[in-house]
Amino acid sequence: MKIGIVCYPTYGGSGVVATELGKALAKERHQVHFITYSQPTRLDFFNENLFYHEVSLKPYPLFDFPPYELALASKMVEVAQFESLDLLHVHYAIPHASAAILAQEILKTKGMDIPVITTLHGTDITLVGKDSSFEPVVTYSINKSNGVTAVSEDLKRDTLEHFEVTQDIKVIPNFVDIDRFKKQKKDHFKLAICPNGERLLVHTSNFRKVKRVEDVIAVFNIVREHMPAKLLLVGDGPERTRMENLARETCTFEDVRFLGKLEQVEEVLSVADLFLMTSEKESFGLAALEAMACEVPVISTNAGGLPELNVDGVTGFLCPVGDVKYMAEKAIHILDERHLKNFKEGALNRAKEFEISNILPKYEDYYNEVLEAFQAKHVVVN
Repeated sequence: MKIGIVCYPTYGGSGVVATELGKALAKERHQVHFITYSQPTRLDFFNENLFYHEVSLKPYPLFDFPPYELALASKMVEVAQFESLDLLHVHYAIPHASAAILAQEILKTKGMDIPVITTLHGTDITLVGKDSSFEPVVTYSINKSNGVTAVSEDLKRDTLEHFEVTQDIKVIPNFVDIDRFKKQKKDHFKLAICPNGERLLVHTSNFRKVKRVEDVIAVFNIVREHMPAKLLLVGDGPERTRMENLARETCTFEDVRFLGKLEQVEEVLSVADLFLMTSEKESFGLAALEAMACEVPVISTNAGGLPELNVDGVTGFLCPVGDVKYMAEKAIHILDERHLKNFKEGALNRAKEFEISNILPKYEDYYNEVLEAFQAKHVVVN
């Protein structure tokens, strides 16, 4: 099968999932064409079935902002024709779904019919999509897609609640590559960070307000009152400077380190004792899944799709949003030597359920289902 994948090429969850999916499909002998404005961050190895097509944006004096959606649609038309694609799979509703629908309509005028599958990842629905200025386009793009998937049951419910969607939505959860995300022997790294055997807490995110990183710092401050501990904060974003100032005010420089964006985050997770995810909204919680695959239990909120991943009392604990005292209490429980081993085992066993080899066939089956329905409808129309 020849598949065009459109995604954001950044560290965000949607881009990571799209890229890892494309790589896995290529290993299964599908031909995968990434279409985006720069090479995806995790498109980091060579495979004869992987291709990258850059969407170029030329500045024009007429525009304050180059019209990316139009440039993307044009590139999709070009690649679909030249590479004889079988389908377009776009990740994130805005602007990828609407651009794909436009490309689909243009291709029809050129005698080519191609189905579009849209995968909803979260913020495109829960935040951006609910903006009244985008809602009509999001609704139209979802309903015009030939197939729609969501990464959790919670996101599916949220989409159906806030949009007049007439399409069926297939839930296919996010996944993890166990071969990459696994506990590695990094004793030298752990010793450098925790020279006196301190417990190591880790948080990774894009440092947006919705992630509530201030709660991570608050939980850590309570934990270190009960035991020696260190905190690593991985990632970057609009809230980072404010969080750095907060950490300086409440912690010492030796206790908290901001590491910025990391390509090999699994190396940090390999030495962590606990992962903190304090978000007020998460459609799935991919960062938590990657931590669990590295045998790191998770303290998370009970928001969004997190209860579908984090099993309370087994892989970690689910906590009310903003309840830092409860989060700290449960963190201390997990970090107790009597409990930590069992939680680590529980986290790994749960992560194995989301191993990419278990999820990839769900996408392949859905591709075939959409293609068969599309082709049957096309035959009837003609």
